[in-house]
Amino acid sequence: MGVTITTSTKKGKKIDVKTPDGKIVSIGATGYKDYELYKKTEGIEVANKKRKAYRARHKCEGASKYSPCNLAKNILW
Repeated sequence: MGVTITTSTKKGKKIDVKTPDGKIVSIGATGYKDYELYKKTEGIEVANKKRKAYRARHKCEGASKYSPCNLAKNILW
């Protein structure tokens, strides 16, 4: 994707994503699990069900490649 990922400096967010044009996008609310956390704590089957549900809820059609919606879908889920 051509992005740089670091721990977020924004309160309440998990990670900061630096896009190729230098914009910083904060994604992933702290206090909520993502795919990898579900996989580690509850197993692959639960993680896959949660991923499917997340992607069904968060429609990103028409959003830019580097929108918070698309970045979260592609990085966290």
